[in-house]
Amino acid sequence: MAYVPARYIDLHALHPVPASVLNRGEDDEPKSLLLGGVMRAMVSSQCWKRAIRLMLEADLDEHAARTRMLPLRVADALRQAGWPAELAAFAGAQVVRSASTEGLKTEAGQGGITSALLYLPRAVLAELVELCQEHRPQLEEARVQAAATAADKARTRSRDIAAPAVLPTRTVAALIKRRTATINLFGRMLAEVPGAHVDGAVQLAHAFTVHQSDPQPDYFTAVEDWAADGERGSAHVQTAFFTTGVLYRYATVNLTELTRNLDGDDTQARHLLGLFTAAFIESMPRAKKTSTAPHTLPHLIHYAVRDRRPVSYAAAFEQPVRHAAGGGHTERAVAALSQHAAAVGRLLGTRRHIAHGYTSVQDTPVDHLGTAHPCFGDLVHAVTEAAARPAASGATG
Repeated sequence: MAYVPARYIDLHALHPVPASVLNRGEDDEPKSLLLGGVMRAMVSSQCWKRAIRLMLEADLDEHAARTRMLPLRVADALRQAGWPAELAAFAGAQVVRSASTEGLKTEAGQGGITSALLYLPRAVLAELVELCQEHRPQLEEARVQAAATAADKARTRSRDIAAPAVLPTRTVAALIKRRTATINLFGRMLAEVPGAHVDGAVQLAHAFTVHQSDPQPDYFTAVEDWAADGERGSAHVQTAFFTTGVLYRYATVNLTELTRNLDGDDTQARHLLGLFTAAFIESMPRAKKTSTAPHTLPHLIHYAVRDRRPVSYAAAFEQPVRHAAGGGHTERAVAALSQHAAAVGRLLGTRRHIAHGYTSVQDTPVDHLGTAHPCFGDLVHAVTEAAARPAASGATG
């Protein structure tokens, strides 16, 4: 078989965000990182990936769940259907026991949740509940036997023996291995079920401000509306922290891997690429949205279609951008991105560079970023068209 180089679609964004707390750490303060000797505000890739995933699932009306609660949710659904609580709990545990030869590992001290985080279509829950309904007589008999075995173990102090699987393993495993579009995009790690692992086609970087951005305090109070006569004051006093700045955001899609995940359906792969590109542009993490409303759009989106390997432009901002004389970081951030793109183009050449382009709020052209597109919709269309071009060794489009 001839070697086919991977096709990557790099997406870069310069995104101004006002006072916000998009992503908090364990200390409940905005996440940050030290880069180039100065502190930057940061939004983790996991945080923004979830925002993109939820938008994609809403667009496709195809929802997935990342959960350790599968056995408990099955038991809840069965109780709501009229099953006795003990039998429902036994059936929920049997779902994960029957998922493979040895069963999925669970945490007995936490109610039997799975040790590993599962990632599966939400619709699978109803199908697993229906499977339990079909095998209710076998589950009832197995629960009685399990109770008797437990009593024998307690009396004789014999060692524990794993409960046998009651539900058909092949059926349960097939349901847990089922995929959605977002699973094909972002991948799934589940070693306990053979064939459930999916290599992710999307790589998403931590977003960070292109300039120094220290957390800023916000002292606030909540007024007591029903205070006693003569009393003044607040029912709640706190100091929170927020950040501001221009974020550099980067993601790359391995279209070759995505097509492989879709069993070779290149048309569907390009469709998902277009949806992902739109979600990358428009999504916003939801943390503290009611008190900050940070609903801005990117100032600039740039794409590059490459063969063989992706290229991030994060190094353009290792030296922090200084604000302009009249204030503002955006204009100089655009200049830094443009200069770095030119340097990358000089170093790598155009042999594996298929196409590039951009869309920006500003009317003036931006050098070294390729074709200018008037709006986000045109850029998304251009990305999907360029992604389908054959590999070429000549100049880029």
